Amino acid sequence: MNDSVPRDKGPNRGSILAALADFSDRIQTTENYAHLSKLTLDTISGLVQSSLAIISIYDLKKNRLILEENTGTQIQRKSQPRIALAQNITEMLDEGWEILGPSPTDVNNFYVLYDPDLNDFYIEFRIPFFIKEHLVAVISLSKKESGTDYTVEEIDMLRILANYISLVSERISDKIKSEPDVRPRPVQKITYQYVRQDDYSEILGESEAIRHIVRMIDRVAKENVPVLITGESGTGKELVARAIHRKSKRSEKPLVAMNCAALPDALVESELFGHEKGAFTGATGQKKGKFEFANESTLFLDEIGDMSMTTQAKLLRVLQDGTFQRVGGNQTLHSDVRLIAATNKDLIKNIESGTFRQDLYYRINVVQIEIPPLCERKQDILLLADYFFHVYNNTFSKDLSGLGPEVIEWLKNYPFPGNVRELKNIMERAVILETEEVVTLSSMPKSRTKSRSTPAVQSSSNNHLSLEDLEKRHIEAVLRETGFNKSAAARQLGIARKTLREKIDKYHIKESDQ
Repeated sequence: MNDSVPRDKGPNRGSILAALADFSDRIQTTENYAHLSKLTLDTISGLVQSSLAIISIYDLKKNRLILEENTGTQIQRKSQPRIALAQNITEMLDEGWEILGPSPTDVNNFYVLYDPDLNDFYIEFRIPFFIKEHLVAVISLSKKESGTDYTVEEIDMLRILANYISLVSERISDKIKSEPDVRPRPVQKITYQYVRQDDYSEILGESEAIRHIVRMIDRVAKENVPVLITGESGTGKELVARAIHRKSKRSEKPLVAMNCAALPDALVESELFGHEKGAFTGATGQKKGKFEFANESTLFLDEIGDMSMTTQAKLLRVLQDGTFQRVGGNQTLHSDVRLIAATNKDLIKNIESGTFRQDLYYRINVVQIEIPPLCERKQDILLLADYFFHVYNNTFSKDLSGLGPEVIEWLKNYPFPGNVRELKNIMERAVILETEEVVTLSSMPKSRTKSRSTPAVQSSSNNHLSLEDLEKRHIEAVLRETGFNKSAAARQLGIARKTLREKIDKYHIKESDQ
């Protein structure tokens, strides 16, 4: 029996065309949106194999979700998401709304979405499309199960599916009916431009810290040794991992990535090693794990410090002898994987507290690359800001000439608790919102511009405060402004809710103190 793992090449053009033809035939007899959504998800799952695929239909008049279907990881909803069509979206973005795309009839109006329950999932991109005058549907996709990027053919296929759904939806009225006094308009397309997190293949910076990181990448990339990347959330750990893989001898095969903190503990083992049909409730078929997809390639495990002790023991065994079994199976499989791990935790402290295995630590920490926070390499801030400005100036077809002097001065003084990720988000929204010839402070998030005058950033009496004290005060200020709404505060800070919770615990911040 051959236990080798085939390379994940994705669907070819012939299979994509066959799937689209089959989808076109099947939807001709569809009588309601629920059935149409399920058929679409079946097609998406068969071709792109995303970890999570969602189709949502929103009513603009009622500003709420009216139908949702998904496949893959189940969504535990605590609140209903909302959608709106707005012209002045500055305050809405401050409250945590997300831009989906421009209105097909008025480019000054934008569709915006508020969906805090999807914060714990990494949504790779969304494709919104017009159904009827007051109905907007959105296809949301997380990363593929293999951790590889979506191909151009797959993205084109998704857009074609969206067009099919728009056409068929005009005759569907069983479950969702338009208002009696409203006549549906002809289908109109929304051109949606998206930027993926991993589109930035260059590690930018002129600080000595960045120069050292680049030198380390050059030294270790060609050697088949494990690498541990450490640093705060948002510093670019995955970017370094991808650079190592691209320069390695395994670069011909795709890097496979997995965030250990993005899934419940019960699902991490299945994602890593796969499972057999019937292994647990919901296991309706055999599924390959990341180790199978990453055979003869590189596996990047982000936030490895969040992995349970049980899974750590099984991971250690694979790293020692290259063998594993799928959950619920007894067949021994082999996988030749180079591991790159990353964490924002102090693993030595985790070992001392009994939450991380010492033997696993020494196995993954053959070479360590530490990425300092952005506030410790201030000479990189303007270079990165300029880079992101030009990326989004082109992406959104704006004609801005640059950053205003007040913005440049503010960028130099801001502590960036969300690191490069926060800077990227700030520049994206600034380019979108700016109406002048240059980016001005009026297009920067309110909580951040207010922070310039808060003790956390500018008070001369705090010149001798540590970076941790400055960060704590800034987080406290944002929490006060948001009424201790952690979701809104995390969005304004440009960090994940999980990271914010960790910082609240680290600094012993209590709501009663705010």
